[in-house]
Amino acid sequence: MQSFISETLDSILKTTTSFENAVFILPSQRAKVFLKQTLKDKISVGFLPETLNIEQFVQQVSELEKADSIQLLFHFYTIYKSLEKDPDSFDTFSSWAFTVLQDFNEIDQNLLKTKEIFIYLRDIQRLKKWSVSGTFTETELMKDHYSFLEKLNHFYPPLYAFLIEKKIGYQGLMYREACKKVDEYLEKNKRKKFFFIGFNALNKAEEFLFQKVLDTNNADIYWDLDAAFFNSNHQAGTFIRKYTKEWKYYQRNALKTLSNSFSQPKKIEVIGASKNTTQLKYAGEILENFTDFKNTALILADETLLPITLNSLPKNINAINITMGYPLKDIPTTSLFFSIFQLFVSQEKLQKTAVNEFYHKDVVRFLKHQSMHPLFSKNTQSFVTSFITEIGEENYIFIRKKQLEVAVIKESAEVRELISSIFSPYTSINDFLERILNLIRFLKEEVTGLEKEYLFRFYTVFTQLKTLQKEYEYFTDLKTLTLFFKQLIASETLSFQGEPLRGLQLMGMLETRVLDFENIILTSTNEGVLPAGSQQNSFIPFDVKLAFGLPTYREKDAIFSYHFFRLIQRAKNIFILYNTEHDAFGSGEKSRFVTQLEMMRPDIIQKNIAPKVIPSKTELKEVSKNEATLERLKELATKGISPSALTNYLHNPISFYKQKVLKIKEFDEVEETVAFNTLGTVVHEALDELYRPFVGKFLSLTNVVNMQKIAKDLVIKHFKLQFKNGDLKTGKNRLIFEVANRFVANFLSKEIDLLQDEKNQLKIIATEENLATEITIEGIDFPIKLHGQVDRVDELNGVLRIIDYKTGMVAATNLRVPEFENVRDEKHLKAIQVLLYAYLFTKNKKHDFSQPLEAGIYSFKNLHSGFLAIDFAPARKAPDTNITSEKLDAFIEELKKCILEIFTPTTGFIEPSDLRY
Repeated sequence: MQSFISETLDSILKTTTSFENAVFILPSQRAKVFLKQTLKDKISVGFLPETLNIEQFVQQVSELEKADSIQLLFHFYTIYKSLEKDPDSFDTFSSWAFTVLQDFNEIDQNLLKTKEIFIYLRDIQRLKKWSVSGTFTETELMKDHYSFLEKLNHFYPPLYAFLIEKKIGYQGLMYREACKKVDEYLEKNKRKKFFFIGFNALNKAEEFLFQKVLDTNNADIYWDLDAAFFNSNHQAGTFIRKYTKEWKYYQRNALKTLSNSFSQPKKIEVIGASKNTTQLKYAGEILENFTDFKNTALILADETLLPITLNSLPKNINAINITMGYPLKDIPTTSLFFSIFQLFVSQEKLQKTAVNEFYHKDVVRFLKHQSMHPLFSKNTQSFVTSFITEIGEENYIFIRKKQLEVAVIKESAEVRELISSIFSPYTSINDFLERILNLIRFLKEEVTGLEKEYLFRFYTVFTQLKTLQKEYEYFTDLKTLTLFFKQLIASETLSFQGEPLRGLQLMGMLETRVLDFENIILTSTNEGVLPAGSQQNSFIPFDVKLAFGLPTYREKDAIFSYHFFRLIQRAKNIFILYNTEHDAFGSGEKSRFVTQLEMMRPDIIQKNIAPKVIPSKTELKEVSKNEATLERLKELATKGISPSALTNYLHNPISFYKQKVLKIKEFDEVEETVAFNTLGTVVHEALDELYRPFVGKFLSLTNVVNMQKIAKDLVIKHFKLQFKNGDLKTGKNRLIFEVANRFVANFLSKEIDLLQDEKNQLKIIATEENLATEITIEGIDFPIKLHGQVDRVDELNGVLRIIDYKTGMVAATNLRVPEFENVRDEKHLKAIQVLLYAYLFTKNKKHDFSQPLEAGIYSFKNLHSGFLAIDFAPARKAPDTNITSEKLDAFIEELKKCILEIFTPTTGFIEPSDLRY
């Protein structure tokens, strides 16, 4: 395969013997590298020509330096503030200023008379406001929008003059100035011969400049297009056909150069893949089949997929050259800086600035960030871990600076000072930026390789922000800086450095200009991606753009059509992938360019691929028992097994193993919102304290009325004990507190309703009483202790009641147990727990079964149902709630089988197949 660059140089070498005064102008920086290398291969001795990309050429002609985007924004705000009586804040300004600058750029590139287009825009807005009937009413938003568009002409001239004075400019301004100075430039460079190579769509300024240079008769232009697209009405040849018709140059010169490569035999595969990840994984599989990547390119139509792509490349790639920048927002270090911003943004939002306290989640996020690990010694890391654990245990919602200083007390003085400075109140925005720069200086000494590159990129960004802030002071507060930093990071990239002539070329569509490869893998060729959608990010309406000849999405479609077809015209092996899934914008439908290609070439192979799905039998988790396990179980038998532990085993043996054998506890998290178990504990403790003074006594109506008077204070007291350092005054916590208060109040009201009937005699036997007994099981050579804490035991009209309080929802059906064979069923777990309490009570107190005995639940979410007793009757039969010795014996015999299973060495802990969670 002979590349376009090679063909062009062969043509130039026929008429040019020396390149001493030659200037080669190309569309991109990358094209320059490939041209120089090809030229070295073709000439053995002599001068290489001066090679410029189009931006460098325009810079030379205009004699202006290109302004950095951040710098440009600050200059624009300077002008804007001087013109506006009531200017927007800098962050609000920057949200629309980027679009305005983009419009200015486009207007200048196309050499429009700015006054004309801005007056035209103004008149359109005034017509919109005009109404014959007078019934048209403007909203404030509409007024602001009309006013804003009318002001564009006030912003442009002073900004233009300001930038010219400073000898800097955005791209469009440089183009406009270059057009003014091109005659002077050509006069200075009479002896030079210019070669324009590989261009396609030119803006009006480029057309003007190119024709000016070509009119000197000391210049040539070489187009890269195939005859198949030029000689037809194909979209890819739109611009070059236009130039050959309109330029005076082509009245006396032939078109250079048209190739005939597209019709040559090629292997083209169009591959539909489900999801973007599948595309890129399959692209990796294709690359595995190549042994030499010298002439191979992987092209991403959607450049946002670069991070996934880098993780999908095969191991046989030993060298890679990436032309795209890695998005700064995807770099791990970015979240570290956002965590520092968030510390103070949250502090201000939660009104903790005066006391300099920080929201616990922000503090933990900062301390646990992977970039902070190299900063701390092992000693300090364990200290920090302990501190994070303490935050959860003590329920610290807000953290003081002093607490953080204690956490790093064993660290060096420099690190202690660094942490102290980060959490100190900042006096100005520059003070805040300086502490971030200081952190970067510290971290760069602890990291290597890529991390150092990340930090250097951020160092330049923050240094630039600090310099501009020092000069302009446009960031009035941290919120403004944070919003601007988010906007900035979203568009900034980290450039890769590599050897452009070695290995696999990984690039975006625009970077392929002028370059040719034998093997091409093109991904994300979906409609909406290639070409992009018709939406425009501009303040200039579509019809105004048409009226003034500004490029619209139609021209952009033609540009991408050219890139697509030019890319494949000389290639031999082409793999075109697209996403077949309809789950996102720009997915599901392949690009119109691919459809055109399929119509133009009958030899295309089409196929669909999907990830390999290997069916695998889901094996249930199983933990076999060893000597250590059995020893721990024996300890448990001695210490005692509670009803909740047993029901946990019946629900999920693996969970029982983790909690009771391995003794794994749940991590204490900070409780900002009262957890449901905390709510339950508060209600239990409050009721216990209310009823404990009446143990062994009959309860009177007066007793319960008095309880009502102190109930709320007890709820508050126990909330303070359980919900450490928590705020109960506002938000969800206030609502949950009111729920707990209502639970207790409603329960007492239920008791009053009961006692208002003088026939009812209620005696409190016990509250929160610890009960225990031992059982022997055949097959286990040691006794098993069962123990539990019953919430309440009382006697109502001669019937003894074992009561369990539940703050959750329990229905009567949950307590129906007609037989004990299916004791493992999840619906019986609550009944098992209550029956176990009944068994413990009867054994512990040597209960005389001549007295009626019931066991059940008070459900606070179902209080209108009253006391829900265990019912032994089958469905649709009269209730049978009396607990007899025989029923308890039958129940405990069935339960012994489950306990035997726990202690049998050959039976492992197996996860249930029907486990829902």
